[in-house]
Amino acid sequence: MRPITLDELVARAALLHRVDRKYVLAGADLSAFLDRLGDDTRVLEIDGRRTFRYRSDYLDTPALTAYLGAAHRRRRRFKIRFRRYEESGARFIEVKTRGRRGGTVKERMPHDDAALTPDGLAYVVRTLGAAGIAAAGLSLTPALTSRYRRTTLFLPGCGARVTVDEDLCWELPDGTARRVPDRFVVETKSTGGASEADRVLWSLGRRPCPISKYATGLAALRPGLPANRWRPVLRRLAPVPTADHHHLTVPLKGSRA
Repeated sequence: MRPITLDELVARAALLHRVDRKYVLAGADLSAFLDRLGDDTRVLEIDGRRTFRYRSDYLDTPALTAYLGAAHRRRRRFKIRFRRYEESGARFIEVKTRGRRGGTVKERMPHDDAALTPDGLAYVVRTLGAAGIAAAGLSLTPALTSRYRRTTLFLPGCGARVTVDEDLCWELPDGTARRVPDRFVVETKSTGGASEADRVLWSLGRRPCPISKYATGLAALRPGLPANRWRPVLRRLAPVPTADHHHLTVPLKGSRA
């Protein structure tokens, strides 16, 4: 695939207001999917690298308001996380809410500190308030960390993005962890209707599934939580216990599409 730079990708497909569809694929399914994408599909490349390590540290209230909002499909639900791009070291605080038509609205700002600062909390409260979510007096604590490697594709014909995540690992603040071997989480991101990537996946018999890295990971690690919505996808992901996740932090060799 021909490369695309980060600046060009952001200019052509920032997609902060979007519709997300997620799929869980085995390796053979992923190969078939990539083979059927258009010849004009491009892959994000930065400094010769095409696969990048991500870390997300999710914050929630002591009562797990964000998690329960997703579990019970509440209209005014939210998600709050620190997003760290491991290669560059860039860190943001991100707030996700639901738009009027059910799409995802993501807002973010740079946040260099690993812990939530007063300015960061004020940003969260302000962003949630703008989405109609009362957040005065909000108390947030670390709830879950996810790590994975991501490849990002751009489909010029429909302006959509596709991300392919592998080596997913979840970890609680106490160090309890699960990793997902041999499965890829593919996410399509578009402004509304089905993208070319969705249609290819559907032609292969694959359908979207309700996977949230935060909610699904917390359900896997805290089995006492209400999790009916994610049990089918957890069976497909088949996460296994892990004592560490050093395999996620070794330098990547070469470029991968």
